[in-house]
Amino acid sequence: MITQIVHGTVLLSAFVVLWFLALFVLLPIGIGECDPATGAPTSPHLARKALYATLIATVLWVGFYLCIALKLVDL
Repeated sequence: MITQIVHGTVLLSAFVVLWFLALFVLLPIGIGECDPATGAPTSPHLARKALYATLIATVLWVGFYLCIALKLVDL
């Protein structure tokens, strides 16, 4: 029982870390023009970047899960 909780927690936290890592890598890409008064981008495309971050994190997470499932990495 406790091992299943730990296993699920590790998998969920790995996805969250991968998602934020992918998002922070994508944030500076394609910023475009910035508002001179505030310095903020006029169209940061956050929804699109969040979607791309989700796709990238999913692919990386599946690879991470396969490494665990195939016993390439032992937790």
